[in-house]
Amino acid sequence: MAVLVMYLSLAGMLCWWAILLAPWRAWSTREQLEPSSSPEAKQSFDDVTVLIPARNEAQFIDQTLNGLQAQGEGLRIIVIDDQSEDHTASLAGRRGVEVISGTTPPKNWSGKLWALNQGLQQVRTRYTLLLDADISLSSGILGALLNKARQENLSLVSLMAELPVQRFSERLLVPAFIFFFKLLYPFKLSNESKSRMAAAAGGCILVETGVLRSIDAFTSIHHALIDDCALAAQVKQAGFKTWIGLSHAVQSHRGYDSLAAIWNTVARTAFTQLHYSSLLLLLCTLIMSSMFWCAPLSAIIYTDTIFVVSSILAWLAMLIVYTPVLRFYRSSPLWVIVLPLIGTLYLMMTWTSAFRYWRGVRAHWKNRRYETSEHN
Repeated sequence: MAVLVMYLSLAGMLCWWAILLAPWRAWSTREQLEPSSSPEAKQSFDDVTVLIPARNEAQFIDQTLNGLQAQGEGLRIIVIDDQSEDHTASLAGRRGVEVISGTTPPKNWSGKLWALNQGLQQVRTRYTLLLDADISLSSGILGALLNKARQENLSLVSLMAELPVQRFSERLLVPAFIFFFKLLYPFKLSNESKSRMAAAAGGCILVETGVLRSIDAFTSIHHALIDDCALAAQVKQAGFKTWIGLSHAVQSHRGYDSLAAIWNTVARTAFTQLHYSSLLLLLCTLIMSSMFWCAPLSAIIYTDTIFVVSSILAWLAMLIVYTPVLRFYRSSPLWVIVLPLIGTLYLMMTWTSAFRYWRGVRAHWKNRRYETSEHN
């Protein structure tokens, strides 16, 4: 047993140092976009249409629309009411906002993508901003997005929203969510035109309308649950440039009032990330066990030099790679101490996702069930 733990400890430690030393620095937060410190006078956005798919978003839609209408003049805003059961449509029906009554998604379509597909039929501008209904934009960020797209000839620019970290469960798990996402989709690789890696954050995506139509979005990805990255992949495969980054000026207000809320959000797509592969799930379990338990904690049981050195090196690498995202979220570096627990919770969420899939439920979101058969 000691020999097995030793090998797993060394493997886990090497994984942490591979993450640290890989040239694309997936753990870095250097890919950021914020509004200019000296914003221009009221900017005109005549060439931008905003599409907001909204299903039961009465709690957030006012704040989202207020942020949008403060960006500048000429912005066309379309809310696609995706058969809401609350007052979303009536709250969205303000001056300067068009509300479309969405229809029932066809078989094998995700609700969000069907709503966006309906909204896209109404877009006549060069750019389309895809914005989730719980996202608030700070003043000037839309101009920064548009300027970056124009100056760098980008067809798709996406910003990962800053998630709330008010409650204990959020402070524990939200920075790790961003950390793991960046490990899966390194932003530096995603932003390089020659790399096959592609990523986007679905809460805020500015994309050229002509590109959306040329790749037959959203029909081409109509069944996708991780639709943001699927869209970025389609855009990039068609030969267009994409960019993804972080921003404090794009904020999600959909808080997580319990561990269960975060658990269900992650479990909705975790097994999808593994392409519904049992083999990849087992491999993921082995890797995460070695990284989050054997590498940092083996020295508690075995006091041999090799275990102590391996643990020290693992903790050092963990501190270096996890601190940037903690700093981005204004959290203490001491949260690194509970990273083994955090990793274990995320692994359990992944297994929950797999069990649900094996029971025939691919995902459950906003009172809609996506059955496993819809994917096959």
